Amino acid sequence: MAAAALSGDPLRLDGRSALVTGASRGIGRAVAEALAAAGANIAINYARSKDEAEAAGAAVRSFGVDVAVLQADVADADAVARLFEQLRQRWDGVDIVVNNAAVVHDGYVMLMPVEAWDRVVAVSLRGTFLCSRQALRPMIRRKWGRIVNVISPAALLGKDGAANYAAAKGGVLSFTKSLAREVGRYGITVNAVCPGFVDTDMTRRAMKRIADRTGRRMEDALQALERMSPQNRLIGTDEVAAAVTYLASRDARGVNGHALVLNG
Repeated sequence: MAAAALSGDPLRLDGRSALVTGASRGIGRAVAEALAAAGANIAINYARSKDEAEAAGAAVRSFGVDVAVLQADVADADAVARLFEQLRQRWDGVDIVVNNAAVVHDGYVMLMPVEAWDRVVAVSLRGTFLCSRQALRPMIRRKWGRIVNVISPAALLGKDGAANYAAAKGGVLSFTKSLAREVGRYGITVNAVCPGFVDTDMTRRAMKRIADRTGRRMEDALQALERMSPQNRLIGTDEVAAAVTYLASRDARGVNGHALVLNG
């Protein structure tokens, strides 16, 4: 019986459903596509970029899975409740939640507006809490669930000029470990992926800020970021997506409360 239960490709997610927040582009879109390629039905969440989200939805549908494109500000408790009510009606909840949504408002602490602190912490940390809390009841009922939170090296090392972002991601890391202890007995795992600099639009904007601040060329800014990795390169969104897919899989059932670092 145990052998039969473990038959087939352990990375397949056929029959599962997944919510990916902040999935209109970058890491979120790559994760949505990877989970769909593994057979999961996908809910693409976005806050403002409707056109990009619809384009991501079209790409994910090409894998032959059911796709929902749903708007919600994950920092808004009422909006998250409505989002999960839609998911309950469509799929009786979701089996996999990838908390990827984040915003950046950099600045030194002495000069940082309170609003910049509050918004970054609200989206990354509060949003992760709200989405995870809403997802848990169906997962507990099924005795199966996967929550994967996208964090950053800033959570481990801090980041000058971005204390709000580092604090938010550090909070998500502690939340990951705490929730993993709470729900592990129910067949639910809670983990984090911690990519270094990833080749995304957000990273390109960071390069532009470095170039503008230092007067260097964009090419020089890119090389500066690449040199932060022993492999002298940026991480691909496909690599992050592969890590998330593994953590969502049957093979990763013994991995819980872990932060998987992808920085070369």
